Amino acid sequence: MTGCSFSTKPANRLNSNAEPQEPEKIGSQRAKLWQEKMNEISNANSRELNIYFLAKSFDCHCSTSQNIRKLVKDGFIIKKPQVIHSRFRVREKLEAKRKGRHTGPGKRKGTANARMPHAVLWMRRQRVLRRLLRKYRESGKIDKHLYHQLYMKAKGNVFKNKRVLMEYIHKAKAEKARTKLLADQAEAHRQKTKAARERRAQRVADKKAALLGIEVGEEDVPEEK
Repeated sequence: MTGCSFSTKPANRLNSNAEPQEPEKIGSQRAKLWQEKMNEISNANSRELNIYFLAKSFDCHCSTSQNIRKLVKDGFIIKKPQVIHSRFRVREKLEAKRKGRHTGPGKRKGTANARMPHAVLWMRRQRVLRRLLRKYRESGKIDKHLYHQLYMKAKGNVFKNKRVLMEYIHKAKAEKARTKLLADQAEAHRQKTKAARERRAQRVADKKAALLGIEVGEEDVPEEK
């Protein structure tokens, strides 16, 4: 009888007043039979009891499960306890691995590219950078021209992570604001100089006009005799 174990002693029988138990739907590995009652067990079979080795090993054609119920009630057929397959040590090992333990050179079986492909790292980095650029463009933090410039730089492997890209954006925006401020100051200075030059030219013209007026007035006065 492969796949099952036998006991020379019957299991603890149930109370006679207890309700009859339903047959356990278990496999051959979970059933435990009393060796001295093998004849009775072999003569009983039930479709409700999923013990295939009984039907295969003995010529049983009983269509009722009453015999099986009686044997289960008497304790001649019992169900083995569930085999515990604990994952405590596995979870403990995985938690340590998350902290970086057990990942040294002696635990590695493949190359660095095989363990984590460079293409995967590249795709992840590009998606992070492009997602940030798209978010900044939609929120109005950068215009479409700066977006395109930074997009091409990211594609050219200029930024190794999101922090570097954010720092570059801040510096670019500060430089743009500084350039605009200097341009405005230069334009204001040009306008001021132009206004001063125009005022000076007007003063010179007024002075010339005044001098010409005086000369014309002197010429118009008749000479005294």
